[in-house]
Amino acid sequence: MRTLIVSDLHLGGLARTDLLRREELRHELLGQLADVERVVLLGDVLELRHGPMRDALAVARPFFEDLGRALAEHAGELVIVAGNHDHQLVEPWLAARGAEHEPPALGLEQLLEPADASPVLARIAGWVAPARVRIAYPGLWLRPDVYATHGHYLDCHLTVPTLERLSVGTMSRLLGKPARAFAAVGDYEATVAPVFAWRDAVARDARTGAALNGMATVAAWDALSGRMDGRARGRGLSRAVFTRRLRRYVLAAGFPLAVAALNRAGIGPLRTDLSMSELRRAGLAAMGEVAARLDLGDAYVVFGHTHRPGPLPGDDSQEWRGRAGARLVNTGSWTYSSIFVTDTPGESPYWPGTYVLVDDDGPPVVKRLLLDRARAHIAPPALARS
Repeated sequence: MRTLIVSDLHLGGLARTDLLRREELRHELLGQLADVERVVLLGDVLELRHGPMRDALAVARPFFEDLGRALAEHAGELVIVAGNHDHQLVEPWLAARGAEHEPPALGLEQLLEPADASPVLARIAGWVAPARVRIAYPGLWLRPDVYATHGHYLDCHLTVPTLERLSVGTMSRLLGKPARAFAAVGDYEATVAPVFAWRDAVARDARTGAALNGMATVAAWDALSGRMDGRARGRGLSRAVFTRRLRRYVLAAGFPLAVAALNRAGIGPLRTDLSMSELRRAGLAAMGEVAARLDLGDAYVVFGHTHRPGPLPGDDSQEWRGRAGARLVNTGSWTYSSIFVTDTPGESPYWPGTYVLVDDDGPPVVKRLLLDRARAHIAPPALARS
């Protein structure tokens, strides 16, 4: 069954960096469905950490309706997998499964009908009708040798101090369940689900602040990466630019000390390297660790979460092999990131608009769209004008 996989759409984000809310960009993706029998939305389809679910659904509905029409035309089916930013999609099912009796252990693949997973997924299935919709969590087998999952479990092993990594590391420490001892899906879910539930509860009734919706993290990452505001390149420095520079230098000076303190507290191991090469290496090593602990062997493991597609031409193939032999493939994202995207289309590996195609045999293939679009064409309107 020919399968097209996309991940990290983040529909409904406050910064409007979710490209598929825009009709002209949706058509770029939907135009690839002519010979596809199945579409998998591999997590973080909705951005549910920025505010109430109703806001994200209002943005997402046109995408789902357009997708449903395209799938119905080609008699295809849709599979939705929850990620960390839209964990609410499956939380009702996860909570209900153990309400009366001890539930069976979570496996690599739970396949559900939308109404059994959550009311919101039943609503989404109605938008996609008449195409068939199924829900999978935490992933699904596309072939006996191809497994697809969002990839959020990798945060338990990540050495980059992201907010998500610090959150799950703290929870792991509190529960007395170190990630080095994880050996099953239930071990990961017991650690990450409480973190997700807390954030979901904060965003349920009102928009969240920058510290929780990720915008403050982006600003800090920008400062630590040493990027220079274009307006500071002249001879003189305005007070605002000087203040930004000073804040960046102070943050950078304190960052190694903060990471060292977190390691001493048992939250790590964490590293201070925030380069693009380290982000790639660390994410792949962490996903390879998940694959090894879940006994995926040498299967192809398709995941998203890190927004860095691959392997791409020029990548080191050994980096894309897990320690137990898993062959890693990343879907990339449909989200614009001003930090990682350069002016030259496709120059950055984080250029959005990618998907993975899985046929009945052969390796999964990474496909890149939007390479003919200028940066100004994919940036949110406010950023494109600045």
